[in-house]
Amino acid sequence: MPRLVGINHIALEVGSIDDALEFYGRIFDLELRGRSPLMAFIDMGDQFIAIAEGRTQPPDRHRHFGLVVDDMEATRHALEAAGVAIQPGRGLDFIDPWGNHVQVVDYREIQFTKAPEILRGMGLDGLTKSETALAELRAKGLASPTD
Repeated sequence: MPRLVGINHIALEVGSIDDALEFYGRIFDLELRGRSPLMAFIDMGDQFIAIAEGRTQPPDRHRHFGLVVDDMEATRHALEAAGVAIQPGRGLDFIDPWGNHVQVVDYREIQFTKAPEILRGMGLDGLTKSETALAELRAKGLASPTD
């Protein structure tokens, strides 16, 4: 059977491409990969977010997607500065203006890993994992004992 390797991209439905780029651009440093009249593609190194104009469903508070960031506190401050309500709970979750539920996690604290050359290309080559995240990776044979 085939094995899941990762996620190439996620796709979000929004009301307006311009409004979505403006909204997400107030929170994150965006690099646009490409754009068409009804879609925009935001780079995340070797992955991307596809933003599609034309929301076809009501907001769903239970379905969500997780974004990995290099700095949780900077993200929290950017959300607050943009006037975005942070959802109650332990994490850093927010709802965008189109009802997309976003969960933000810190790269250092989770087992998700980018290859060193990808991090270097993104200007994040000094980003390291916490001991807890390394222990998770070692337990699965995904990191060496010296990492």
